[in-house]
Amino acid sequence: MKQLVYLVLGVFLLFMLQGCTSGGEAPAPVQSIDSEEPPAISDWLKTSASTVKPEMPITLGFSQLGSESAWRLANTASVQDAAAESGIHLVIKNADQSQTKQFEAIRSFIQMKVDVIAIAPVVESGWEDILKEIKQSGIPVVILDRSVNVKDTSLFVTTIGSNLYEEGVKAGKYLIDRMRNQTGSIRIAELQGTKGSTPSIQRGEGFRSIIAAREDMVITQSAPADFTEEKGREVMRSFLDVPPDERPQVLFAHNDDMALGAIESIEEAGLKPGIDIVVISVDGSRKALEELAAGKLNAVVECNPLLGPQLMQAAKEIMAGRTLPKRMVPPEDIFTQERAAEVVSQRKF
Repeated sequence: MKQLVYLVLGVFLLFMLQGCTSGGEAPAPVQSIDSEEPPAISDWLKTSASTVKPEMPITLGFSQLGSESAWRLANTASVQDAAAESGIHLVIKNADQSQTKQFEAIRSFIQMKVDVIAIAPVVESGWEDILKEIKQSGIPVVILDRSVNVKDTSLFVTTIGSNLYEEGVKAGKYLIDRMRNQTGSIRIAELQGTKGSTPSIQRGEGFRSIIAAREDMVITQSAPADFTEEKGREVMRSFLDVPPDERPQVLFAHNDDMALGAIESIEEAGLKPGIDIVVISVDGSRKALEELAAGKLNAVVECNPLLGPQLMQAAKEIMAGRTLPKRMVPPEDIFTQERAAEVVSQRKF
């Protein structure tokens, strides 16, 4: 009987001590030194884990068209960095300038059942059938940087990228202003990008829409150079392989890499780029702005490659069931020699 009293008294005292030392808070749970939990608690934990599922990350399949330029490399890096920061699982496949490879990548994304597919198309045409395949699978599509020429625009949710036509317009306006006091015929050479690509088509159209106001401005030479420095060097060399009175006075390059290659060929010919030949390009890479500051380029129209954050936000909005605008365009500028020195240090590519 005494043992029972002592036991009850001991439990009572232990309860009082816990109450005094807890500061009014609930006592901390007691951890058992036994490695096996009571069966009832163990069963509850298993049931809870099976019913409360963690939110799965969004899986984004991205078909990048290639790695042909500094712009493209910066674009890829932006998408990769933004995906990591936003917690989106990115599956990226490089098409190496092949639409066939893009189709193969897209079909692999469909088989993987990714949540969203993003495409930077090599060329504008030929997309109707593959986009219909994606739509039948129920996967939403975002077009990045460039555009696709399809009748049914419901085949994609939105396009994120520059106004490429406006970039050509800016280049044309700069040239009109620079040559406003020059008389006589003005011969223009044009380095196009990949044949059939959106930038090559739209930048050319925008540029022509402006210079058409001057009958004395004539594009005497035009050829694709695939957006690469090597090809720009090669094609420009052929442009200059004519009698001196037929050489171009202006070069409009559809991107910086082609312009940089062309500058080397101009110098090889004993001419001064930026003086003997006015050079205008599009992109705004650090290397191009350095040449702009050095006087070898006259103007660079900005085309922003850092589209990763916008793409990731679009993927999240789509998965949340929200409506997006059909076209999203980042703000862009045009750089002249006077501004080059102040902006070159700010470039991220």
